[in-house]
Amino acid sequence: MASIKTVGVIGAGIMGSGIAQVVAQAGYTVVVREAEQRLLDTARQAIDRRLQRAVEKGRLTVEDKAALLGRIRWTLALEELRGADLIIEAITEDLLLKQDLFRILDRLCPPSTIFVSNTSSISIVALASVTERADRFAGLHFFNPVPLMKLVEVVRSIRTSAETFRIVSDFAVSLGKEPVTAKDQCGFIVNRLLVPYLLDGIRALEAGVASAADIDKAMRLGCNHPMGPLELADFVGLDTTYAIANIMFEEFREQRYAPPPLLKKMVIAGYHGRKSGRGFYDYTGPMPHTTDLGL
Repeated sequence: MASIKTVGVIGAGIMGSGIAQVVAQAGYTVVVREAEQRLLDTARQAIDRRLQRAVEKGRLTVEDKAALLGRIRWTLALEELRGADLIIEAITEDLLLKQDLFRILDRLCPPSTIFVSNTSSISIVALASVTERADRFAGLHFFNPVPLMKLVEVVRSIRTSAETFRIVSDFAVSLGKEPVTAKDQCGFIVNRLLVPYLLDGIRALEAGVASAADIDKAMRLGCNHPMGPLELADFVGLDTTYAIANIMFEEFREQRYAPPPLLKKMVIAGYHGRKSGRGFYDYTGPMPHTTDLGL
C-alpha cells in the first residue's frame, strides 16, 4: 500500500507479537514498543520460534526468515514510533490505560498517522475521543493466534472517516486477512456472540450439569467445534475473558454478559488458563487434565 510503509505496534504480548509478525511478513517495516526489555525479548523469541518451525516444514526459506526479522525493530521508547504511518495498539484491555497511551501518541505523531486499536470490547470512539484525530482512528481486531487466524474485525466509529476506513480495510487485506465490517458496539461481532457462550459453559460446570471434560466433549462432537467452551476459555485466558465480560456487562447490563462467580474465583486464585499453567485444565504435566476445583 502506497500510503502505509512503516507500522508501529504497541504491546508485544501474544497478540502484539503475532501482529508484528504478520505485518512484517507482508513486507512492511515494523517498530514494536514494549515497556520492559524482558517482554521485548520474549516476543522476539516467540516470533523466531514460529518462523523456525515454518522453515523446518519448508514453508519459509532461511533467507526469507532473516529478511522478515530484519524488518522488525524493537524499542522501549514511544518516540521511535513518531515516523509510523499506522500505529496498532495491542496493550492490556483497560480503557484508562489505552486512553493515556493515545493522548501521548497524539502529541507525538504527525496528524497524518492513523491510529487503530486491537481492543476486543472497548468503544473505539471512547479511545479516539482523547485525541485530535478521531476521524483517523479505527478498530482493527485480530484473533489469536494471529499468524493463523484469517479474520480481522475492522471497526468504524461514528467519527471514523470513510477514507480512514478504506485505508485500514485495505491494510488488513494486504496482510492476507479477511476483514469484516463491525459497528462500534461493545464486543463487535465475535465477542458479542462468543462471550455469552463461554460464560454459559462455565455456568453449566458451576451448576453441576456435567464435568468440564464432558461439557467440552459434547460441544466438540455435538457441534463440531474444534474446542469446547472451557478449553477455549483457557486458551483465550480466564483473566481476559473475565475482563471482557465485565466491560460488556457494564455496557449492556444484560445477565448473559455477567461473569459467573466461579470465573471470578479462578481469576483471583491465579488460574488464568494455559498461560498460567492452570485453568479449567491443568497444563503443568505431559498431558492436560481437568483441574480439581472442588465442585
